[in-house]
Amino acid sequence: MKTDSEVIRRSREAPAEFGELFVRHAAVLHRYVARRVGISAADDVLSDTFLIAFERRDRFDPAWMDARPWLYGIATNLIRKHHHDETRALKALLAVPRETSPTDEDVVAGGRIDAERSFATLSKTLRRMPARDRDTLLLFAWAGLSYEEIAVATSTPLGTVRSRLNRAKRMLRDATTLIGAIAPQQEVPRWTS
Repeated sequence: MKTDSEVIRRSREAPAEFGELFVRHAAVLHRYVARRVGISAADDVLSDTFLIAFERRDRFDPAWMDARPWLYGIATNLIRKHHHDETRALKALLAVPRETSPTDEDVVAGGRIDAERSFATLSKTLRRMPARDRDTLLLFAWAGLSYEEIAVATSTPLGTVRSRLNRAKRMLRDATTLIGAIAPQQEVPRWTS
């Protein structure tokens, strides 16, 4: 099997060869992008990512055998351009009214409400996080890139990647500590027969 680097090198002479990169990486890249900008914008970002990669294939460093960090870097830059859409989508998600009605399943409903509150707090934390920290965290958590691959994807020194991840994780830890402190202590009802 040819490495990504070989595929890109061969695509310089035979452009159709570049399609192999799309076959290899489009699905996983699409999932990552969709989580960042939503399904509706994901197709556009994905196609733009591969278009830019194709146009810049002469600049690809052949020392990299795997093109994923390079592709994630391009996608992350495009996601930054869509940042205001991402923020608007998170705000819209938080603004959606949730139906709650008392039933015999109060414990389940209470758990769902607590989960929605937790999600809202974590969403706000992600939204308030500096964009570079958020991108680094999501490349790590959602794309599954290693620290070294994130450094390549974001053109950032490895030490900076470590600092950004540490800062982002600390912000999330603080948010989850807050969630634990304000979560109501619910008593589980005892059912009698």
